Amino acid sequence: MIVMRSEDTLDPSEIEILRYKINDEAYLHEAIQRIALILSNELFEPQQQGGEHHEWKK
Repeated sequence: MIVMRSEDTLDPSEIEILRYKINDEAYLHEAIQRIALILSNELFEPQQQGGEHHEWKK
């Protein structure tokens, strides 16, 4: 499960670090890859309780 934090819960120094990182192409590429992996796992791995696979909806 992905947990999103609002800016209200972030330390100001964390926000500055994230602003710096978002302009780094290598960091952005890695972040996109991590997001894609998480989404793929969520869509295609068996559900914990039902044991069913998710399929792409058309």
